[in-house]
Amino acid sequence: MTDDAEQIRTLVRRLEDAMNTRRPDLLDDVLTPDVTRHCQATPHLSITDREQFKEFLRQDAEAFPDNVQTFTQVLVDGDRAAVWATYEGTQTGPLGPFPPSGEKARFDFAGVFRIQDGRIAEMWLIWDNVTVLSQLGHFPG
Repeated sequence: MTDDAEQIRTLVRRLEDAMNTRRPDLLDDVLTPDVTRHCQATPHLSITDREQFKEFLRQDAEAFPDNVQTFTQVLVDGDRAAVWATYEGTQTGPLGPFPPSGEKARFDFAGVFRIQDGRIAEMWLIWDNVTVLSQLGHFPG
């Protein structure tokens, strides 16, 4: 593996750590100021800068205060890193129009990150909302 690939892998692991330790200040060195997040699972949500991403994580932690995101696989190719990951958390707060269920969700998701000047500049994420909502009791399963 090249040094660049190892640096990118370390950067992605730093993102994972910042999210799981609830340390948004660590994201200043991980994400570009104008980071953009694309996600079909949340089409109404537009994130086009680092502060909006921090706010998204804050709101997610209000709905799932015990959430943990585990990057089980990290693959690097050029200026891109791909992750296969697991999200786990108990919904004790509202999730959009859905009231707290007290149920735990555990689901896989995938992401691709574009790296620019040593930081994550763009991300594409995807997961199955039917799986999530079914586990939380908000959708017939």
